[in-house]
Amino acid sequence: MKPLPPASHSRRILLAVTGLSPQIVTETLYALAVGNDEPFVPTEIHLITTAEGAERARLALLSDEPGWFHRLRADYRLPPISFDADHIHVLRDAAGQPLADIRSPQDNQSCADFITETVRELSADPTSALHVSIAGGRKTMGFFLGYALSLFGRPQDRLSHVLVSEPFENSLNFFYPTPYENVIATAGNKLADARQAKVSLAEIPFVSLRHGLPTNLLDGSASFNATVDAARATLGPARLEIDLATRTVRAAGRCFRLPPAELALLAVFARRALTNEPAVPAPIKEVGDAAWAERYLRELRLIAGPLGDLSSTEHALLRGMDGSYFSSRLSKLRSALSKHLGPAAGPYQIDDGGRKPHRYRLPLDADAVQLLGPRASASLR
Repeated sequence: MKPLPPASHSRRILLAVTGLSPQIVTETLYALAVGNDEPFVPTEIHLITTAEGAERARLALLSDEPGWFHRLRADYRLPPISFDADHIHVLRDAAGQPLADIRSPQDNQSCADFITETVRELSADPTSALHVSIAGGRKTMGFFLGYALSLFGRPQDRLSHVLVSEPFENSLNFFYPTPYENVIATAGNKLADARQAKVSLAEIPFVSLRHGLPTNLLDGSASFNATVDAARATLGPARLEIDLATRTVRAAGRCFRLPPAELALLAVFARRALTNEPAVPAPIKEVGDAAWAERYLRELRLIAGPLGDLSSTEHALLRGMDGSYFSSRLSKLRSALSKHLGPAAGPYQIDDGGRKPHRYRLPLDADAVQLLGPRASASLR
């Protein structure tokens, strides 16, 4: 299905980073809503900045005078746009205090995490279209914002940099081309009419990595480093590590625990991959398979250890494992892997061959699988 154009979404968001030049907001808004062949009029604006940048934005854009945001809306008769002091998000340091500037590696990390989480949150709404401007703020702020959109961006989202003609570029007195004469002082204390200014957007293509992120990063909080690591793991070669002693799995850059019942089934197939054994058929429906029961119980006993109580499972498999039991465990294993790995779970899911009769295997080479722990070296067939 072809994605809807950004302007057709009910929630349209302009997100920008600024430093000491709040006019980035009005310049970008003008270019989007007025100077664009296909206007994108935001329903809300969000600004990420430092403590000083927030004060400058409030005074220059939202005050009664000069109130350049309100003046732009009035000059070009734009519809209501949600943008007030609550939409100005101040960067915080590791202690939660407002950042006056980004001066240390710790400040840089806090900035990256703050921007990443903001983009994740705004892009979580399927009804929204996000237009991100990286024109303002320190270079690292623009980099983090663009990178965050690459991590979380969707087909309807856009990334841009605003371009302003000379002599208005970098002028503290210029905020947008007015529809009437507006003489301002520019660089070198020269005078120019803001009506003559040309403002446009340079759209920046980006590669979206969102499809490769685990569900828990899309739905929960997201630090910059954790999200980048997850994206890297998705793009890198598949590798599976199972620690039987701690019941943990490492895959696609993630470390997580599985319930013993699901882990045992994964271990069955991991061990077969390690020894290059061929794909194996599932048990027949309503017919107990003693070989499958023994194969599964041996892995489960290794995971549970000598003190583990497996009496209920052993009783259930007393006459062998049938197709229903196998299908139930396989379904739960697939769901658990999808939950922890998201779209990156593909290479780690048990493959059924794609055609009947189904034969099952873990589609990884032996050198991509590792079993860890004191009981991992047990010889099983």
